[in-house]
Amino acid sequence: MSTLLIDQPIFSHLSHMTTSRGLYEHALLDEARVEHGYCVDDVARAFILLCRQPDKDLEIHSFQSVYLDFLLDAIAPEGKCHNRMGIDGYWTDAPSTADCWGRAIWALGVGAVYGTDINMRSRSLAGFQLLAQGRTADRMSLVFAALGAGEVLISDPSDAFARHILKEVKHNLLPSENHGGWLWPEPRLRYSNGSVVEAVLLAGWGLRDMDLLLQGLHMLKFLLEIETHEGHFSVTPTEGRGLRDRKPAFDQQPLEVAAIADACARAWDFTGNPRWLLEVERAWEWFMGKNDLGVQMFDSKTGGGYDGLTPYGPNLNQGAESTIAMLSTAQRAAQLQSFFER
Repeated sequence: MSTLLIDQPIFSHLSHMTTSRGLYEHALLDEARVEHGYCVDDVARAFILLCRQPDKDLEIHSFQSVYLDFLLDAIAPEGKCHNRMGIDGYWTDAPSTADCWGRAIWALGVGAVYGTDINMRSRSLAGFQLLAQGRTADRMSLVFAALGAGEVLISDPSDAFARHILKEVKHNLLPSENHGGWLWPEPRLRYSNGSVVEAVLLAGWGLRDMDLLLQGLHMLKFLLEIETHEGHFSVTPTEGRGLRDRKPAFDQQPLEVAAIADACARAWDFTGNPRWLLEVERAWEWFMGKNDLGVQMFDSKTGGGYDGLTPYGPNLNQGAESTIAMLSTAQRAAQLQSFFER
């Protein structure tokens, strides 16, 4: 194991993008584009990031409270969820069970287990159970919901809402057939692909289904093979990726790397195989410059993550999604380093 030379994540840009109402979605360079408002997708990601942070100072705790209030306010009747809020504090969209629903369930499931105090954990669990009454026909919504349900079920095996969501994973997220080694539930990789694998791993562990867990590990090996080029990560671009697509391809999103790091960290948790820790390290190295263009993918001065890897270099805008993806991967890598320093 090489030395990562990483300190704990620096939350200065996340702080800069956060208000008393929520987290701005977009940025022009390092300045928030306030006219675009807020969204559940990013607030959920940020809440998960801070719940996982081992050392929570007063600022982190205050941000967690802002994000949790935002997520709970997004819950609509019948287990549906809003996504977009304007800067005036009003929701601008109709509630649904699209990705925002799944990400809110994910975040609230994490908060129910890892929230800073009992009040945060109980409020998160109540929100999780309200949203989990909804149903979705969208595969990626189910993926994100399963990540929160897995946390809840591992913590409390009696939770019926979490168990129901994880059972849906077995019916919807496994490869239907093995066409030439294509171990994926869809004919092309889309987005947040590591999250698909992590959902299968969590379902296997939470339901105590070792066959399902093994299938998740096989899917992870497949994903790592197809997302690697010349020894470094070369992840699925925004247009997706098929078996015969050429590598490298652009625009690559930091979210893809962060999702792979999460899946590999989960595989380490469940197997103890150090191979998965090496993959977490490789994910952080992508941000450090071991990528298709050899460029660093974050701003060391601001603590913001760049919005994508284009054919010409980084997209220098530092939006919420990319910043959180970078911080999340740094967080995983710091935990890895801490493990090997014991």
